Amino acid sequence: MADNTVESTEVKHVVKNEFAKLSWRERISYGAGDLAQNLIFGTVGSMLLFYLTTVYGISAAVGATIFLVVRWVNVFWDPWVGAVVDKSNFKKGKYRPFLLYFGIPLTVCAALLFCPIEAVRGSVTYAFLAYLATALIYSLVNIPYGALNASLTRDNDEVSTLTTVRMTEANIGNLMVYTFLPLFVQLASPDKQMKDIGMFGIKLNLGDYTSPHAGGAYFLVMSIYMVIGFILLLCTYFGAKERVLPTKEETDAVKYSDLFAEIKRNKPLQVLGMFFLIGFTFMFFGNTVWPFYMQYNVGHPEWMASINLIGSIPGIFLVFLWPIIRKKIGKKQFFYIFLALFIVGQLILWIWQMPQFHNSTALGYIGRFLQQWGITSATGYMWSLVPEVVSYGEYKSKKRVAGIINAIMGLFFKIGLALGGIIPGYINAFFKFDGSKATQSSMALSGIQWSMIWVPIVLALVAMWIMSRYPLSDLDVKKINLAIDERKAEGQL
Repeated sequence: MADNTVESTEVKHVVKNEFAKLSWRERISYGAGDLAQNLIFGTVGSMLLFYLTTVYGISAAVGATIFLVVRWVNVFWDPWVGAVVDKSNFKKGKYRPFLLYFGIPLTVCAALLFCPIEAVRGSVTYAFLAYLATALIYSLVNIPYGALNASLTRDNDEVSTLTTVRMTEANIGNLMVYTFLPLFVQLASPDKQMKDIGMFGIKLNLGDYTSPHAGGAYFLVMSIYMVIGFILLLCTYFGAKERVLPTKEETDAVKYSDLFAEIKRNKPLQVLGMFFLIGFTFMFFGNTVWPFYMQYNVGHPEWMASINLIGSIPGIFLVFLWPIIRKKIGKKQFFYIFLALFIVGQLILWIWQMPQFHNSTALGYIGRFLQQWGITSATGYMWSLVPEVVSYGEYKSKKRVAGIINAIMGLFFKIGLALGGIIPGYINAFFKFDGSKATQSSMALSGIQWSMIWVPIVLALVAMWIMSRYPLSDLDVKKINLAIDERKAEGQL
């Protein structure tokens, strides 16, 4: 009798542990992975097309086609990686070892995308193979990292707090990528001139980062970013704990075909996946086109660091408001409000590039602040919905396939990332953008404006409609997790 009591107590302890309260050390350690991936792969999303079509010397259409082909490969690759992750069982954990084993090759391949060797400059083959290798290895880091999120705890409040922490760190990564990266590259580039950076009258000796001779500057800065990114992946590896894991029977039962079954039966997954796709498409539209917009439409690339610094404030210092706002108004209204805020910021940035306003730093500050507050909140907080989608799938199928679900989400994310890089490239080509010219035609400027302002606004409106179809309330999620909890306890007892 005593033995049974002990066994029951141990089972309850295991089940209760799945609703663990996370320490701040663990929250920060996990979020370091988001910061790492932004430093490693965010640089690719933000600067690669700009680099390829100016410094590297290939056309906008060819650059966009490289993005397109690689993303089609990812359509087949990522689900396979998801199944591999779900079936994995390393001695040191289920998800964390992927960060260690594939972090080093990811770091090396991402740096080699910006290889400054003159012999490969302009080579479409090299650009394609380097980007393909980077993208494939990135999946082997990103998918298990996403699955690790759902393994930390089932507690919905903890997931919400964890999301604010990880998105704060992710946005510190965005600050390093979108604010300081262009500045560091300009500082390291040749043909320097003293320029006012648009903040407190500060002047810096900045080079021309569109010059064919700037390749070494890109490689130097990117390499430093990659090394720091890998160190941060190690922080996640050593600091996060896996608690909510499938049983051995569930792991053995995982099949590649679970991908299609999960998409078919999991409506929250369908809706959230489409929101990921649209949300990251218009997010990366802006990230891809922003250097073009500042260089050619506004005409003040030297202001990029200061404008982006102001734009980074809400993603770092106002993230703590997310759980408060969500609790007050609900998850759907949260997305509606911040997407609307994004649209307002977009319209201000459109006004800013007009000839009578483009010398006003104030308009740039205000527009970028509101735009970034809206987009970082909408695309950041949606990650908090992934664990509940995983739980819903587990409740319906009695099989926890966090890797496959995160592969699906990662696939939507990467398709969005690709479309955000591909479509602006084709728009630039259609509107006759010529990266070899310092001044663009009015037609080319119009194309950049469409990519930067109007297409993202339309997609933000579509994202609002998609989120209106999301079926899970917070009460639904709580009931689902408790039902799974009870089912596990009954099965073990």
